[in-house]
Amino acid sequence: VQLQASGGGLVQAGGSLRLSCAASGRTFSSYAMGWFRQAPGKERDFVAGISWSGGSIYYTDSVKGRFTISRDNARNTVYLQMNGLKPEDTAVYYCAAAVGDYAYTMEASYSYWGQGTQVTVSS
Repeated sequence: VQLQASGGGLVQAGGSLRLSCAASGRTFSSYAMGWFRQAPGKERDFVAGISWSGGSIYYTDSVKGRFTISRDNARNTVYLQMNGLKPEDTAVYYCAAAVGDYAYTMEASYSYWGQGTQVTVSS
């Protein structure tokens, strides 16, 4: 499966962005999806995950209540709605796909990765 992330940009603190990840290739609805992010000089970290059915969702603690992951299997797209953005959310955001029906949090669980989209939050 090929993944194309988009929707990043520059936003002021407190603002919102919606990231999209469009999938092509194999059946999108059979993959769990996740969002990760990598800030400059840091490792790539888990942000949010959603099972292929949408019944299992998990967020890292720092984004709970601010970010929402969702998916539209008819459009082969997963979204990350980011509200209340903070400067510490600045990073390159990656979408990823995993075989299975769970909201995986480990990077090693994901087999396919998109190219990343830059999110910059100014203070």
